[in-house]
Amino acid sequence: MSAKHRETANVGAGNWKGLGMWAWILFRVAGVVLVFYLFAHIGVISSARLGGHHTMNTIFKTFDKTLFVLLDLLLVWAVLFHGLNGVRIVLMDLGIGITRHKAMFWACMAVAVVCFAFFAYSALNFIADKGGAWL
Repeated sequence: MSAKHRETANVGAGNWKGLGMWAWILFRVAGVVLVFYLFAHIGVISSARLGGHHTMNTIFKTFDKTLFVLLDLLLVWAVLFHGLNGVRIVLMDLGIGITRHKAMFWACMAVAVVCFAFFAYSALNFIADKGGAWL
């Protein structure tokens, strides 16, 4: 194998094995989750607005179920991850922390975990108080 071929044979191959790859993928996954939530939210609000007071009460009773509270936790994760990772990316675009991007990622994720723990604690208490009905 020639020296030129060896230099270009694995270009980019290492990029798909590290922390940056997972940050990139999860950033996109969280964004897609948020887009689906946006459309679901618009649909729920529209149906409640068209259906009146009774429809809104029925929808809120449905959202008190364990499954929907757990889906709310997924939404909280998506907002925290996407938002804090976005802040990290903006800081790097401004030239802040470029040489320490992994440390910045883990710092943002530590903040996300602390915030998520608060929401998870609240959600699990809510589920326990409601008796844990799934649907």
